[in-house]
Amino acid sequence: MAEKTLNDIPPDLRRIFTKGMEALQRDNFDYAISLFEQILVREPTLFPARKALRAAQQGKSGGGGGFFKKAWSSASNSPQVLKAQNALRSNPAEALAIAEQILNGDANNSGAHRVVVEAAIKMEMSQTAVMSLEVLVKNNPRDKELAIQFANTVADTGDPKAGERVLLEFARQMPNDPEVAQAVKNISARRTLGEGGYEKIAGGEGSYRDILKNEAEAKSLEQENRVQKTEDVTERLINEYETRLKTEPDNFKIVRELASLYTQKKQFDRAIALYDKVKASDVGNDPSLDRSIADTKSRQFDHRIETLDPTAPDHAERVAQLNAEKTEFQIAECQRRVEKFPTDLGIRFEMGQLYFQAGKIGEAIKEFQRARDNPNRRIPAMNYLAQCYAKRKMFDFAVESLQEAIKEKPAFDEEKKELIYQLGTVLESMGKKAEAIEQFKLIYKVQASYRDVEAKVDAFYAGQ
Repeated sequence: MAEKTLNDIPPDLRRIFTKGMEALQRDNFDYAISLFEQILVREPTLFPARKALRAAQQGKSGGGGGFFKKAWSSASNSPQVLKAQNALRSNPAEALAIAEQILNGDANNSGAHRVVVEAAIKMEMSQTAVMSLEVLVKNNPRDKELAIQFANTVADTGDPKAGERVLLEFARQMPNDPEVAQAVKNISARRTLGEGGYEKIAGGEGSYRDILKNEAEAKSLEQENRVQKTEDVTERLINEYETRLKTEPDNFKIVRELASLYTQKKQFDRAIALYDKVKASDVGNDPSLDRSIADTKSRQFDHRIETLDPTAPDHAERVAQLNAEKTEFQIAECQRRVEKFPTDLGIRFEMGQLYFQAGKIGEAIKEFQRARDNPNRRIPAMNYLAQCYAKRKMFDFAVESLQEAIKEKPAFDEEKKELIYQLGTVLESMGKKAEAIEQFKLIYKVQASYRDVEAKVDAFYAGQ
């Protein structure tokens, strides 16, 4: 879906946008955020509202380096970020909305910005993706893949020359990197193609907008052309890497890149065969390789579900069966990786999540207890532990875990709000309503719109 301008929306939304901009100019960031969110609920592709929302989020965060402030690494692994990541496959619009909620309280959260990028690309909102890629690139100035993605996405907005400038600037930092050099060649070719115009390729006169008088038809062709370009680039890279493998058969970096490309093309058997080739090599004892294989096989399950006939009488049963098989596979595969890499606490955390989702609470507790020794997973692991304890009605354990996690969170970001909310919920379950409402009030003072906090606090005061 193409991103909209203010001219594409009804007058009532334009009036709300004007109010939002006035609030933004007065530094009334919370009110501005709420107004822009109202607009985006109805018009999620309205880029001016998305851009203004981002400015309000940044203003609320108090600057501190602006968009280019490094986010806390733990914030990228918060339960809300994980929730957004889980929503990406089936509902990118929902994932985008969850990510925006995170950015409302933590404007530089790298995990949320990565979700925004993926969701925006799936929704064909290249300008939105560019905003978050700019944050990520500035936070990770040496990340080659991010820089290339940033440049290509800038080009996707219709400005290949700007994309080329981005990549040329990055190439000065890595003058001898062959991948960067090839990426520069690719984007330069896109710029040349754009400057030449469709008419030169077709051999006709004038632009295709002149030829296609019908504006709707022109837009349709633009969309098809973007999709075709993406497919063409993937095919070209596959052909290039296959050719290189003939002369560099032991270049396992290329083998892994090629496997990833085949996964994108949903040629899963070919991808898995390539991963198995790496696995059988001297560099095959790599946890990230095992994770890539597991992810590919999980996506294969998702693809099988997507290709089912929704009109078939047994559609619901088949979906349930495949989801059950997928869960069984993920648990068994992750168990194997835990046994293979017993000291990798990141895998322990993943194992705990799978057990939790499957309702195996006792098993999940053991894994999260191990995973909390990982500094990058400690806070999310303690949050999950509390939820596990609560499901077993071990409320005192849950409270202790949440209070410990809250003490270790100096910043009142999205992750801390989640912890406080969970603590309030547990205290409610214990019948400690007065203590629970004090937790909800802490959130209300910062973000009244968070979940059902406003309703809980209002009900408390109404009762008085």
